[in-house]
Amino acid sequence: MKIRLGIIGYGNIGTVHANNIWNGNCEEVELCAVCDTNSEKLNEVKEKAPQVALFSDAEEMMDSGLIDSVLVCVPHYDHPKYAIMAMKKGLHTLVEKPAGVYTKQVKEMNEVAKSCNVVFGLMMNQRTNCIYRKMREIVKSGRLGEIKRTNLIITDWYRPQIYYDSGDWRATWSGEGGGVLLNQCPHNLDLWQWICGMPTKIHAKLHYGKWHDIEVEDDVSAYVEYQNGATGVFVTSTGDAPGTNRFEILLEKGKLVAEGGELKLWENEMTEKEFSRINENPFASPETSFSVVETDGENPQHAGVLNAFASAILHGTELVARGEEGINGLTISNAMHLSSWLGKEIVLSEFDDELFYSELKKRIDTSRRKSTVVKTSKIDMQDSFVAKHYKTK
Repeated sequence: MKIRLGIIGYGNIGTVHANNIWNGNCEEVELCAVCDTNSEKLNEVKEKAPQVALFSDAEEMMDSGLIDSVLVCVPHYDHPKYAIMAMKKGLHTLVEKPAGVYTKQVKEMNEVAKSCNVVFGLMMNQRTNCIYRKMREIVKSGRLGEIKRTNLIITDWYRPQIYYDSGDWRATWSGEGGGVLLNQCPHNLDLWQWICGMPTKIHAKLHYGKWHDIEVEDDVSAYVEYQNGATGVFVTSTGDAPGTNRFEILLEKGKLVAEGGELKLWENEMTEKEFSRINENPFASPETSFSVVETDGENPQHAGVLNAFASAILHGTELVARGEEGINGLTISNAMHLSSWLGKEIVLSEFDDELFYSELKKRIDTSRRKSTVVKTSKIDMQDSFVAKHYKTK
């Protein structure tokens, strides 16, 4: 048995998913339909796979009877819209990152998911990476004690100006809803909370158009606090060349560092707290062993998420990331933006969805790219400021 999949949006990432299926990397998935508003994209599909049904209207594809599942690969604002539409029609739904642009929108999507008897997943492909899976396993096992500090620096997202000039929707409040946090970093924010848990407080400094001629953020530094008193720092940018990709977690009994395709472990013979209590040498430190952690070497990425999605539908197995989990990384991202806009610390338990939405709309109203509402579906857009003629990612 195979699931019968329809892809909404045959842009850069939609093409990756289609090729994974056509190249035989997803044995339980049959690509039965593709929808895109760009006729040139549909012609590409026709040349590669003439057996695939082509649509310019997503709802028409959903109602065709040709598919039982959808993969949403359209621009950020439309992720919840098409996910909601699909789930209400009884179609299993897999959504590209991010889950949406703002938490108010994603909470509505998650509420719909609760009432629909379908599989709802999120394309968080970095969770399939053996390095991060092992990192999470060690942290969650408790062998190193509680987390004391997290440091995640992800600046190897370098983008030249031509990248932002390649589409008038790119790096605009009305087109993407944000910059590096919404476009490049959803996976990193997801991994951060997936492995370390959600922070309780966030204070962030964002720079808008610091390194590029854009209106959204391209440089971010954030400080967070956790429930147990641990602290963390998150740094990202699209203006660093060369950049850095380093994820460090300091725990009571050691340290983990993911960098350069390796997971390094420093493990103390006892917890720092215990050593400090019994030690009598003012310059001593705990005895520590070092190792490069062995993993299973598997890193199936997008194909792995899609295969898990198919297996969940056909066999009832676990997803790589449940769709409802998308709210976590997005909440962190929204809180960073709101902290920057208001110039103050944001307590996540008190995060105001409506306030964020209101502040975001202020920026959309003055965005370089003005929204043009063009009807492309029988169902009106959730938000009038979303331009309906956006091309795919």
